[in-house]
Amino acid sequence: MSDPQESPFFLRFGLTIISIAVLAAGIYLAKGIIMPFFFAILLATLLLPITKFLKRLGVGKIPSIVLSLLVSLSILGIVVYFFSTQIANFLADFPAMEKRFNQLLWSAHQWVFENFNIGMRAQKEYLSDTAEKMKTQSPQLIGRTFVTLTEVISYVIFLPIYTFLILYHKDMIKRFMIEIFKDGNKEKVSDVLHESQVISQQYITGLLIELCIVFALNTVGFFILGIKYAVFLALLSAILNIVPYIGMLIANIFCMIVTLMSSQNPVDAIWVVAILSGVQLIDNNILMPLIVGNKVKLNALAIILGVVISGALAGIAGMFLAIPALAVMKLIFERVDHLKPWALLIGDETTAEEDRKNPVRRAISRAKERSRQRHNKQKELHNK
Repeated sequence: MSDPQESPFFLRFGLTIISIAVLAAGIYLAKGIIMPFFFAILLATLLLPITKFLKRLGVGKIPSIVLSLLVSLSILGIVVYFFSTQIANFLADFPAMEKRFNQLLWSAHQWVFENFNIGMRAQKEYLSDTAEKMKTQSPQLIGRTFVTLTEVISYVIFLPIYTFLILYHKDMIKRFMIEIFKDGNKEKVSDVLHESQVISQQYITGLLIELCIVFALNTVGFFILGIKYAVFLALLSAILNIVPYIGMLIANIFCMIVTLMSSQNPVDAIWVVAILSGVQLIDNNILMPLIVGNKVKLNALAIILGVVISGALAGIAGMFLAIPALAVMKLIFERVDHLKPWALLIGDETTAEEDRKNPVRRAISRAKERSRQRHNKQKELHNK
């Protein structure tokens, strides 16, 4: 086989584009099967240290996998139950919110009439036409909802099965990956697999811790403000915060609208946005560098495009998986010579410079470096 470096540039570039297009088409066409499998890979990566710990305690391979799965699924079930109860409480007050919405709509009608001289009849005709369009699109919406429900059922059924099988056959999968790419470099493939596992574990674990802290900060802020549905809005905002940039924009708009409909003081909506923005500043400058770390060095443009494209290909699930997928892709690109420009394209070279300028990030980076050095020394002493 000829060296890829000797191939013409247009051939290498064309093959790369074709590979990306085929991968995107496969994800779009088989997302109902592929996305639960991708989530299972992340869950298996997250549970791997727990299963290793249980096996060191003398627990068998299968019982350790089953036990870790049961604990994780129980925690997930508790979170889903808590969130569903909050949604039920929110929907129970919907008639009162609808009445408040009609009042706000009437005030908006008057404001439009006074400022733009558009009569009430013209405004109502426009709203009626919009309502008719929504009615004609409602069957499609019901169809999409049914698809969503079937996808949820597929996650409930296949996610535990996939996770169990990945953990059970992890050694075989690792050997397969090394053997299939052995013409490149076995050590390089092994390093990529190990670093991908470390990055995924660090990112997902840090993201869960970050979600809990953001939820707590949002809840405290909303309770101090005294708005209704404080816990529900705080939890929803924390979950949407997982989706970079786009998630917090949606959370701000939704929380502002709900506050306007449920509060008698319109200023509360402004305070809600202020609280969410303040928590976002704390999250970006303190929580993310401290908890998640700088392993995932991606630029903002790559993140936004990745989230949007993943959402178009695989829906909400794709948006949640966009960041770890981009991080693993960047890691692979850095190890393949003719793909290194792609790693440069999605990477963030300004992170180190920002860390040097930001005193908080600089202190966090020094502390993490000292901790890493101590860990390496202990590992060397243990090996000796």
